[in-house]
Amino acid sequence: MAKLFKKLFTKTLYYPGCLTKGVLKKEFENYKEIFNKIGIDFILLPDEEVCCGLPPLSAGYRKEAKRLAQKNFELFKKKKISKIITNCPSCYNAFKTIYPKLLRGWDIEVEHATITILNSLKKKKIRKEQTEKVTYHDPCHLGRHENIYDEPREVIERLGAEIVEMRKNRENSMCCGGGGGLRSNNTKLAKQIAKLRVTHVKGKPTKIITPCGMCFAQLKSADDRSVEFSTYVLGKLRGLKK
Repeated sequence: MAKLFKKLFTKTLYYPGCLTKGVLKKEFENYKEIFNKIGIDFILLPDEEVCCGLPPLSAGYRKEAKRLAQKNFELFKKKKISKIITNCPSCYNAFKTIYPKLLRGWDIEVEHATITILNSLKKKKIRKEQTEKVTYHDPCHLGRHENIYDEPREVIERLGAEIVEMRKNRENSMCCGGGGGLRSNNTKLAKQIAKLRVTHVKGKPTKIITPCGMCFAQLKSADDRSVEFSTYVLGKLRGLKK
């Protein structure tokens, strides 16, 4: 009875973030299918949620960031959200680290999608033979900001790939060039940085995988092997025997 009561009155929200929801629509659908496949019961609030507030905060607009954070928090409480899963490293950083500093009473659990997926693979004891070589790019907000390095790598390896690390990886990883509004304000420089980043690829991996939509778009502009994390994961999950 207690479990049923908890399920009725608490909910998990999938929060894709502005970039995924508005631009990377294929990846948005990917994550929804992945969560359904691994048994995550979630809701969406696409027409009610607002930006996490990190972009204006990074630009120096703290009051606007706090306004957006407060609006989201009020909505989440109204909808009885107890947990947020997001695939966006920036949104994860905002909810996990920034909101507790901006808001009084922030008490919602936050989990990055790579960890959600890894926990499911472990529970189901899924580990495929490694049949291809790929590389992995660490997003700034997921890595240096939130110290999530191993979990996405383990998902990739469990689903059948060997990771050939890039030069400058983990805490020493180089930015893709899209962060801090650079892609919007200086497209030429952003693309030059992306081109430099892909020169750090070692060997001949079939894919450059990253769980950040901005990093994916940036690296894709410089190398066609760029693949967003969900595309890789969903392709592998679809191939598993039921």
